Amino acid sequence: MIFSNPNIILASTKHISYIKELVDSAYRGETSKQGWTTEAEIIKGSVRASINMVEEALLHGNILIYLNNNDIVGCVHLQTIQVKIYLGMFAVKPNLQGGGIGKELLRASEEYATKKEISCIFMKVISIRTELINWYKKYGYKETGVLVDFLEDGISGQHVKPLQFLELEKEMI
Repeated sequence: MIFSNPNIILASTKHISYIKELVDSAYRGETSKQGWTTEAEIIKGSVRASINMVEEALLHGNILIYLNNNDIVGCVHLQTIQVKIYLGMFAVKPNLQGGGIGKELLRASEEYATKKEISCIFMKVISIRTELINWYKKYGYKETGVLVDFLEDGISGQHVKPLQFLELEKEMI
């Protein structure tokens, strides 16, 4: 699949460890605090995704990666679930956040959905992450009203307090 941004391609199994490292650095630990998408204040630990999680994501969907001089600086997992596409594992290298890479990945995700003839993209965002929710709303995503408990999985960090996911979606008309 070819995207309008030539820096975005479909990931393969050779990219798995780099994607895991990118996702961890964007959400966990001290490095994540260089960007605005960090969850370090609400989830302790340095791991956001295991190698197995990334392998499973690639097995059950596609991962788009954003390359900058052959360095993976952004990614997003897209998985068809019934008649919608689930968007997850969305990450941009912390020191590059705010520079348009996330916006380009979001645009490519919507291109992907359109090419697959799927009319809706949905995602789950930690409900207290209002800055991130507002960023998605700026690009047409709306709250569905669905809240789901975010349970600890023993891999991706210890929650500082109980957390919930808020579902967002965008109709691709």
